[in-house]
Amino acid sequence: MEEDIQLKRFFFKITDFQAQEYRILIRAEASGEESYLGYLPLTKSLVFLENDSFSGYLKTHEHQLRKMLHNKRLDTFYIGFEMHFILWENKDMKQFSDRSKIIVLDCRTLQRKIYTFKKEEKEITKVYTDGSFLEKKGKGGYVVLIKKPTRNYQLHTYDSSKKSSSLIELEAAIKSLEILKDIEKIRIVSDSQYVRKGLTEWVPIWELNDWHTVNGEKVKNIGYWKYFNSLSKGKYIEFEWVKAHDNHFENTLCDLYAKMQAGSE
Repeated sequence: MEEDIQLKRFFFKITDFQAQEYRILIRAEASGEESYLGYLPLTKSLVFLENDSFSGYLKTHEHQLRKMLHNKRLDTFYIGFEMHFILWENKDMKQFSDRSKIIVLDCRTLQRKIYTFKKEEKEITKVYTDGSFLEKKGKGGYVVLIKKPTRNYQLHTYDSSKKSSSLIELEAAIKSLEILKDIEKIRIVSDSQYVRKGLTEWVPIWELNDWHTVNGEKVKNIGYWKYFNSLSKGKYIEFEWVKAHDNHFENTLCDLYAKMQAGSE
């Protein structure tokens, strides 16, 4: 179901530490409204310390705040730490966490649209991707399997010098957009949550936060993500996740060819 999802920027600063609790200042960048939170990393306890309208607003986004705080490393909790972060407006977190749903990224207009819908078959170019890294060989490979409506499959295989299966799977998804640069509507089918979440959940936040993470560090593999993001411009992309090694025909085929490519001399 399509929703008007918007991203809003906020400022975050740890101002005090007492009785194992960090006091955190949250400021809305657009309005300048401020509120304080209390957070204990060891017990993951979150307390809203004020009772005004802005604190009420933050409470409505408690799930996102908790997720952000839970993802911060312990060594990044210290007095003086500051960063910018994003909250999603009107985002149904339950729907986006449901792996059976298709996530849509529509970049055909200046305002990016991201929403979910139930899996359904329709006339759209589908691309199945997978990657593999064989530690014994020290080599990787990936596969792009394309199925255009009413046409036969097109299989593309590639070597990879990367030593991470997740990054190799990202390479495969990037290659699919390079190959299908003239196709506007695409469905990417992958067993990689790294790929599925990347453009639809992480990149919109990183892009508005100058490509920094919740730990205040530069995003890993930033060049790949920026390029993947640039290739999505002007496109309508559906992301479908499938469980690996679950007798899904195209995914099984991609897995087989990716391992063969990684194992070849």
